[in-house]
Amino acid sequence: MAGPAFRAAAVRVRVPATSANLGPGFDAFGLALGLYDDVVVRVADSGLSVDIAGEGADTLARDERHLVVRSMRAAFERLGGQPRGLEVVCANRIPHGRGLGSSSAAICAGIVAARAVTIGGPSALDDEALLALASELEGHPDNVAACLRGGFTIAWTDDDSAKAVKLEPAAQVVPVVFVPSTEVLTETARGLLPKTVPLGDAAANAGRAALLVEALTRQPGLLLAATEDRLHQDYRASAMPDSAGLVGALRAEGVPAVISGAGPTVLALTDAEGADKLIGFAGPGFAAHRLELDRTGASVLPLDV
Repeated sequence: MAGPAFRAAAVRVRVPATSANLGPGFDAFGLALGLYDDVVVRVADSGLSVDIAGEGADTLARDERHLVVRSMRAAFERLGGQPRGLEVVCANRIPHGRGLGSSSAAICAGIVAARAVTIGGPSALDDEALLALASELEGHPDNVAACLRGGFTIAWTDDDSAKAVKLEPAAQVVPVVFVPSTEVLTETARGLLPKTVPLGDAAANAGRAALLVEALTRQPGLLLAATEDRLHQDYRASAMPDSAGLVGALRAEGVPAVISGAGPTVLALTDAEGADKLIGFAGPGFAAHRLELDRTGASVLPLDV
């Protein structure tokens, strides 16, 4: 059989940062944030060219080891074959190793770009297959679901295949992220988690996770109670003591605050007035950013946007 045909024109893909867990929704909840990486891909006659600007420009590989390239290769395999050559240009704005979904963004950018440059790609690799592949590459679906779909997502695995539903966050919810200068590897943070937890803690988290669905979509006034966690944040605190301290200080002031993903970024969920007040709260060692919620997810955009 003949392999797939590819478009001659370049495509541009924009992918959002994401925050997973949101407190009690461990490995299930994700929220897409208005901070973006852009990737431009063109099928070439031969070879591989990778250019990187922004985050990771001095450290990331510029060959087949690059995560965007590896993800594209995996998607092309699902689509029927590899192109002769690739030109990849990455403009990275999502901080690496901070719990804001940078690896998920790279994976999603790669597979969406591969689908977009393949003629007939959307029918050969539909949105459900795209999510399944992204989750397979990342290892769990929480961040990739939010990155692909946008908004607030609930993800799970059924018969070894990732599934997700998307909900619309309430219009008044405004995220503020406090990004520290130091990184924490996801593997390090996961390594601190216990094999078992007390039944009372598991039951409490189940209730708070259910409440968070209502709080984030319809009743933001419940967010402080709904973001309480007993499953993972306390166990990880030793790897990010400043971030854990900031979460505690914010919550003591009545601000719904959590560790973003595996950390060490702190995510606060507030409103427009509260967001302006929080920018100066963190103090030295953190960069505070008021963001919008991303409601679209991974998008193929015109090159001149």
